Amino acid sequence: MKLEKSIFKSYDIRGIYPTDLNEEVASSIAQGFLKTLSEGLNKPIKDLNIVIGLDNRQSSEPLIEKVRDTFLEYGVSVCNIGLVSINDFYFACGNYNYDGGMMATASHNPPEYGGFKMVINDLEVDNKISFIPGIDLYKKIIKMELPLKDEKVKGVLIKKDVLDDHFKHIMSFINLSKIKPFKVVVDVGGGMMGEMVNRIFEKLPCELIPMFFEYDNKFSNRAPNPLDDKASDKCGQMILEKKADLGIMFDVDGDRMFLLDEKGQLITGDLTLLLMSKVLLQENPGSGIVYNLICSHAVSELVTAWGGKAIRSEVGYRNLAKHMYEEGGIMSGEVSGHFAFKDNFYADNGPLALVLSLQTVSQDGRELSEIIKEYRLYARGSEINIKVDSISDKLDLIREEYKDNILDEIDGITVEFDTWWFNIRASNTEPLLRITVEAENDTKLKQRQDEVMKVIN
Repeated sequence: MKLEKSIFKSYDIRGIYPTDLNEEVASSIAQGFLKTLSEGLNKPIKDLNIVIGLDNRQSSEPLIEKVRDTFLEYGVSVCNIGLVSINDFYFACGNYNYDGGMMATASHNPPEYGGFKMVINDLEVDNKISFIPGIDLYKKIIKMELPLKDEKVKGVLIKKDVLDDHFKHIMSFINLSKIKPFKVVVDVGGGMMGEMVNRIFEKLPCELIPMFFEYDNKFSNRAPNPLDDKASDKCGQMILEKKADLGIMFDVDGDRMFLLDEKGQLITGDLTLLLMSKVLLQENPGSGIVYNLICSHAVSELVTAWGGKAIRSEVGYRNLAKHMYEEGGIMSGEVSGHFAFKDNFYADNGPLALVLSLQTVSQDGRELSEIIKEYRLYARGSEINIKVDSISDKLDLIREEYKDNILDEIDGITVEFDTWWFNIRASNTEPLLRITVEAENDTKLKQRQDEVMKVIN
């Protein structure tokens, strides 16, 4: 069997099914996962208790069935939570104290992709789960020697519905009496969030206008990633048509949440982080808010002004979770719409971000666009992706041109001036450079973007 190394990513596993990722590969991945858990928890494989789940992709059922069968062959106790969002999966792993979990999902990739996300329960910290990088599993698989199977040892399989407990967990974060009777458009893109959103809005005094709640594993109504070009257009149009107060979009596995204002305009994740942070810091004075280094400088400035501790991190939810734990953060957020919470096992939770956002907007009293306008202190450009022949050569050009203004190189190169900054970093999976620029206003932003591009080209 040939393992395609490219499917093993920095955070998870994703590949085209069944070309690069199929049932045979899934069995090898499952064995590598067992070895990782056994060594990490210092526990025999046959004594492990593991959660499995799947999303509604066409590839997910055959892949997770092979994983399940592999686990059972090694004597593992398996809890199958069925068809769920990634939020339900994280909750199950953390709340019921399982050793770890493996979910068949390819996040927001196109429908032809399959994949896995994997977590391990953190022995050193109560109520914390940690993510297992796909690339770490690849290294394990290519050199591992698993114990021979003992045909007398068969694992136990149980099924569990986690939605009721997870729903109660989500609602425990808010005060229902503070939620105003908003009219809200919610677009789940044919993915996994419909059932939980329905449960939440049954309890809220809000009117729900659902979009694409039926399962659709072809994602035919819009792109699975809300940040893709035109993906938010239909939701924005519905907000205007129904005269809604705001809109909410999820990616198809449900861990990323995006707000749209009453004008149908998509709000970036860094400004949504500020929206939730203001109320959380009022309730938890002096606490840490973790943000990644491509967020607007408005995040660090306003969090500090509100009495919080602004904690800067590398890009990627694993990195933010690490900083959140090590530096006392209560929440983390990224431009990409990932929002994680200390009291949610240090994991992402899209529906939790939804209810917190609704409470925050309710308590403020202004229209969402007016609130966000207050946070938009600078003009931050969308991430620019460019293909290059040699990433290292291009980064060397940046180092030479801006050697007197390099802030750090913790994740790519960040260059800082008095009135503008930029970050340039390599993609983990493609021959791409990703460039983020922020300046005083839109005119200056365009000038600075052109300047950086001129250096690279």
